[in-house]
Amino acid sequence: MEPASASGPAASPTSALVIDGKAASREIIARVAEQARELTARGVKPGLAVVLVGEDAASQVYVRNKGRAAVECGFHSQQHDLGPDTSEAELLALVERLNADPAVHGVLVQLPLPKAIDASRVLEAIAPRKDVDGFHPINVGLLSMGETKRALAPCTPAGAMRLIDRACAALGRGLAGKEAVIIGRSNIVGKPMAQMLLARNCTVTIAHSRTRDLPSVARRAEILVAAVGRPELVRGDWIAGGAIVIDVGINRVAAEGLDAAGRPRTRLVGDVAYAEAAHAGAITPVPGGVGPMTIAMLMANTLTAACRASGAPEPEL
Repeated sequence: MEPASASGPAASPTSALVIDGKAASREIIARVAEQARELTARGVKPGLAVVLVGEDAASQVYVRNKGRAAVECGFHSQQHDLGPDTSEAELLALVERLNADPAVHGVLVQLPLPKAIDASRVLEAIAPRKDVDGFHPINVGLLSMGETKRALAPCTPAGAMRLIDRACAALGRGLAGKEAVIIGRSNIVGKPMAQMLLARNCTVTIAHSRTRDLPSVARRAEILVAAVGRPELVRGDWIAGGAIVIDVGINRVAAEGLDAAGRPRTRLVGDVAYAEAAHAGAITPVPGGVGPMTIAMLMANTLTAACRASGAPEPEL
């Protein structure tokens, strides 16, 4: 049977509802672009500055995609490429200039940074009002207090939350009172994801590598979020029937054969054994699930920061 998708049919080895992150991200980007045009017409053009330090190939791709999305949204877009020998003092000086620049509403320093630079110090130097990655301790604190309307939330869990809402709407469910299990306790995904679900009145468990009998904990979940970075860790028998499964993992593993250049092929898989999840109520694919939402929520955070800086109403996204 071909599965349904939250935005129409999608090819999949499961019969679960497939939550289409690409479609959801396009919708958010379109709304951001529309409201950015309205804000620009009032004399405030949202501005995003992205800083890349070093020559990490994956980071270069991410930064290029973020810049492309900013242009699509009609933002003032800046990219600052710094060499791998850039000192921490030089990077902090650039952050200070961007904090003071009225044309810049969002500042993002792409991670990872070279080992000689203290990433925590750099992230804490970004003005909280411009911290569109949502990593500054003030934004983390606001989120932990349940002040979701005041915080700039981390983009990946914020995007995952949008997909949970999308699945709930498609399945005719509410969130209040649901049991949610998050596998992974990182500051980037696991912990903020827990705060967002708590704010929506879920009962939340954070599980991790030292959790006793992790499969049985996962089976309790009506909402299961996997964010550990281990290929297909979550097997089908870990998933309760009808559960909403959000797979945040993006892992590259070996595939059969060679590519056109004669190199071993690889493929992307998530933290969930997708083909074993036919009994789930809904599931995000990898790729095409949470990944596209991260950049969409970065654009949404930048628009929100611009509205707050100018005294405009909060955007409706």
